[in-house]
Amino acid sequence: MKLTLKVWRQESGAEEGHFEEYLLEEVGPEFSLLEALDKLNDDLVTRGEEPIAFDSDCREGICGACGVTVDGRPHGPQEKTPSCRQHLRSFEDGATVQLEPFRSGAFPVVKDLAVDRSALDRVIEAGGFVSTSVGTAPDADAIPVSHESAEWALDLAACIGCGACVAACPNGSAQLFAGSKTMHLATLPSSQKERSRRAKGITRAAEEEFGPCSVYGECAELCPAGIPLTAIAGLNREKLRQVLRNKDD
Repeated sequence: MKLTLKVWRQESGAEEGHFEEYLLEEVGPEFSLLEALDKLNDDLVTRGEEPIAFDSDCREGICGACGVTVDGRPHGPQEKTPSCRQHLRSFEDGATVQLEPFRSGAFPVVKDLAVDRSALDRVIEAGGFVSTSVGTAPDADAIPVSHESAEWALDLAACIGCGACVAACPNGSAQLFAGSKTMHLATLPSSQKERSRRAKGITRAAEEEFGPCSVYGECAELCPAGIPLTAIAGLNREKLRQVLRNKDD
């Protein structure tokens, strides 16, 4: 199998970037997109050329570090699948595949395909945590949680923080990400102590770091974890709750 990779090359955020084309040979349809980049980098190093910078960590679809834009689509053609789990079988033999970083003003390019997504970290720092008393752990059944609440919280907690929702949004909004982080904690009784303060902190940080939400819906369509748009509605409800109660904790 042969592919032509049209890859975005940019030395740093202070310099202009451009696309360069590379012929990738002797790859199989079972190769993941990142494995294809690994092979291309091996070829480039062998030729004495600069390898392509890109992010990855677990390569199992759970860390969110690997995100790139493939043919204009965050992560790639396979739905609900992060970049590291996209495979070359999605492309025809001899095809040209365009790879570029997630495009958003909130994600400045570090180098080539790697971007700085620390704006997402600042949203979490603003309220995505739980304070708890240390000491003897309570009995597992001390705080009852309904099956429906537990399943809903787990569904929202599936967000891997990749930033595809931001890259997909015409406004560069992170409301889907912020909603998932707010709502999975607001759903559980063990994290109620900071519920109002969390809603205020996360919504404020998201508004400062990212664009406004106009509910286009692209974020939910391209989210690899399948976070629904109702997470945004939940975030708005939590913010309204905090304002009506006029309290921070």
